[in-house]
Amino acid sequence: MQTACQALQHQKGRRQYNKLRNLVKDARHDCTVFANEFHQHSYLPREKGESMEKWQTRSIYNAAVWYYNHCLGQMPVVMVTEDENAIRQYGNETEGVFVISFKNYLDNFWPDLKAAHELFDSILQARRERESESQENNGKEYPEHLPVEVLETGIKSGRYIQGTLNVNKHRAQLEAFVRLQGFGSKETELQSDILIYGARARNRAIHGDVVAVELLPLHEWKGRTVALCENETEDKAAPADTTGDPMPTGKVVGIIQKNWRDYVVSFPSKEESQSQSRNAQKILVTPWDYRIPKIRISTQQAEALQEYRVVVRIDSWESTSVYPNGHFVRVLGRIGDLEGETAAILVENSICVAPFSEIQMSEMPVSSSKDPWKVNPEEEKKRLDLRDTHLIFSIDPKGCEDVDDALSVRTLPNGNLELGVHIADVTHFVAANSYTDVEARTRATTYYLADRRYDMLPSVLSADICSLLSGVDRYAVSVLWELEKESYEMLRVSYNKTIIRSAYKLVYEAAQGLLDGDTSVVGDILELQNLDERTRQKKLAELVWAISKLTDIARHVRAKRDSCGALELEGVEIRVQLDDKHNINDLIPKQPLEVHETVAECMILANHWVAKKISEDFPHQALLRQHPPPRQEFFTELQECASAKGFSIDTRSNKALAESLDKANDPLDPIVNKLLRAMATHAMSNALYFSTGSCPEEEFHHYGLALEKYTHFTSPIRRYADIVVHRLLTAATLNETKGDVKDYVFSNKDLQELCRHINNRNRAAQRAQKQSTELFQCMYFKDKTSETDARSIADGVIYSIRTNGVLVYVPRYGIKGAAYMKNKEGLVISCQGDRSCEWKPGSLHRFQNKITSTTTTGESVTLSLFDHITVKILVQTSRCHADTIKLEIIRNAQYQASDTEISQQNVQVVKSNLVKAVSQSAEAAQRAQEKTKVEVIDEDYQEYCQTQGASLYQLLEEIRDLALLDVSADIRT
Repeated sequence: MQTACQALQHQKGRRQYNKLRNLVKDARHDCTVFANEFHQHSYLPREKGESMEKWQTRSIYNAAVWYYNHCLGQMPVVMVTEDENAIRQYGNETEGVFVISFKNYLDNFWPDLKAAHELFDSILQARRERESESQENNGKEYPEHLPVEVLETGIKSGRYIQGTLNVNKHRAQLEAFVRLQGFGSKETELQSDILIYGARARNRAIHGDVVAVELLPLHEWKGRTVALCENETEDKAAPADTTGDPMPTGKVVGIIQKNWRDYVVSFPSKEESQSQSRNAQKILVTPWDYRIPKIRISTQQAEALQEYRVVVRIDSWESTSVYPNGHFVRVLGRIGDLEGETAAILVENSICVAPFSEIQMSEMPVSSSKDPWKVNPEEEKKRLDLRDTHLIFSIDPKGCEDVDDALSVRTLPNGNLELGVHIADVTHFVAANSYTDVEARTRATTYYLADRRYDMLPSVLSADICSLLSGVDRYAVSVLWELEKESYEMLRVSYNKTIIRSAYKLVYEAAQGLLDGDTSVVGDILELQNLDERTRQKKLAELVWAISKLTDIARHVRAKRDSCGALELEGVEIRVQLDDKHNINDLIPKQPLEVHETVAECMILANHWVAKKISEDFPHQALLRQHPPPRQEFFTELQECASAKGFSIDTRSNKALAESLDKANDPLDPIVNKLLRAMATHAMSNALYFSTGSCPEEEFHHYGLALEKYTHFTSPIRRYADIVVHRLLTAATLNETKGDVKDYVFSNKDLQELCRHINNRNRAAQRAQKQSTELFQCMYFKDKTSETDARSIADGVIYSIRTNGVLVYVPRYGIKGAAYMKNKEGLVISCQGDRSCEWKPGSLHRFQNKITSTTTTGESVTLSLFDHITVKILVQTSRCHADTIKLEIIRNAQYQASDTEISQQNVQVVKSNLVKAVSQSAEAAQRAQEKTKVEVIDEDYQEYCQTQGASLYQLLEEIRDLALLDVSADIRT
């Protein structure tokens, strides 16, 4: 176009303009110049104050739109530009008119022109080298950090903003975000995170560091990437048509707190190491975590360690160095080996799982099958004895032995009811500041992986003395409520140290059967065996009444919370079925039973009332759990997806959100509601522990549970927060008797620091659990192909649209992943007559609720939100990083499974094979390794595994409520 030629002259000079004119005039190129500025319908006058560049871009786009309409939309019109603002502004404005970068033009329309692609890459590389040489000549790779006193003053004045750096793992070289915290955030009136674009703007800050940021001028703000993208290992700029609206953008001017840790890395292969450096002792190693930059270390073992995962630490990062400097720490294990990969997950999440020490074990009480633990007569006098007065029972998953809670309900002499929640009294055996207590505090939680667990407390407590098993005496902390017999109104509550003897250890299925009147489950209740019929029937009637009454009470309590806006959100949960030898027998999707809700509601009730008690007695030193309301902008995707199905989601309050989600139900596709609830879960803030002295009382609220005060009291075996709460409750009761409470209560400052630690460890536990599950998924699907195993093909549901593909949920396996509609060669998805898919040259066009793929021959296919498609499950392998699940669209239609596949039983077998098959394969590999006596550098893998047994990959029966995927949003408790 005439304006395009003039724009080149204006921006690049007469020389470049003459080159272009000569090319256009060459008849071999079959080009025509359109004088758009002299055409009635394509001319646009320049507006007052408008820059020349902006007017020229607007004129070219306007002419392109006119020409597309002039041709009656029979062929697309492409406007190629490197102006990111133009791509962002006009890229999706007119269907059929594509405004894209030159790289995208090559990828989409000329994917087979290898020479053109190589030339383009060569030009880019030359440009990078010139920029690199320029930097080297300047001597500094990065700006110097500002002094601490300057940073502090700037943060207080609002010039600088303090926050934690979070690197985008999918574009780790370019994109990082700083979440606001501390001083300065209010003054800036920012409502979103701050984008830090590029390594230089990041200025040597590493993921997790607390940094000070200076905002860039408004015209330098950029948008975040909205396209699907694989993890990049090079500093490649994102095409402008893959970014969203401009957002606050800044640069790091100083690091307030370095949060460096141990990093798992891999050494370069032989080919890489030969070309990497002239100095053989200086090696650049690649971290397992994409978000961490390469680290330069000195070693003479690089060649010997090429097949191993190793641990390194960062020592320094000078402004004159492109990469940080570090040192070698230790070897973990072979790349790809299950034990080595599991060890990498533990190190990456800073999880220490060394066996409990002798001095810690010396503090434990003695208990064995020959000499079981017994109640101390002196302690018996101090406690309320419920053994002969209360029918107490537990309801847990099959195989569970760490029973830390039990329930009771009975009729009082005055006709009212008494509800009881009884929790194992762990703190009786774990003295404050003892060696065991310090270790438990450091671990903060029990860590559950896909095939094992690492205990917070020694098993003599968790699986024996503190486990509320049936038929044995146990110490407990009991919360007892007196309820009005009809309305269940709570009349009074008491908190007591007790002695209990559980009468029944029930599993969920048996309890549900009794609730439903199914007498066939009686045979599964061991405590009812070997009784005469009359006694059995009497005991059974008492138990059925108790379970029914508990359920009625739980319904009433739940209804009250629902009326306040309690949320029911979606998570993918399984329970683990084990055989007699504790090996995995099956992974069964957790079936929703009413008794699940009954038990959960009783636990929530106890946590709520204990929270009220300890916060009243210690208003500035109590440990509670808050769940802040989510930021409204996080609900945008949920609302857009719901609107695609005609639903409206009201997010103004938790009650409005809960009611909206209940109404957003598609009778033809129940997956829709599940996905919407999963999106709501993803939008939630994380629930956090805090000290009541650290924030005002109006911030105590738990958004998800719709409770003013909440804490964790019911699982002291596996959560250190519950141990703290038990001690606070003990102190509160001592207060009433004028006892000394100093050993039971932290100061506000110490408690807040402890809460930060526990919150950090909880996040680490969730990440490790998720990464472990993903490891097993990848190892399971790694060698499966659609030709040899039909289980690698499944039905998928689209739940998010990106500029170059879609995000897909696979209900059969609970997997979520990206499915690209444009591959690395620039080809796009095309559908045949039978709706099967193949790759062809073409382009993509994204809309709010759909994405359209159009080939160069005019064929098009559109995928919309909540469409069912058939996907192939693949594994994207990586030598330096964790393998990842990848989905490939193979048919634009719902997957039609065979009759045998449809059966739920078969699906369960498939799920069990996921862990079982991987475990067997890994065991076989280990046996082969032992047979051939291969030398393993890491001499003792067992230091990573506390749960020992005949099988290396045993799963202890204590695993409960394992969340396969969406574990990041812990809002229910």
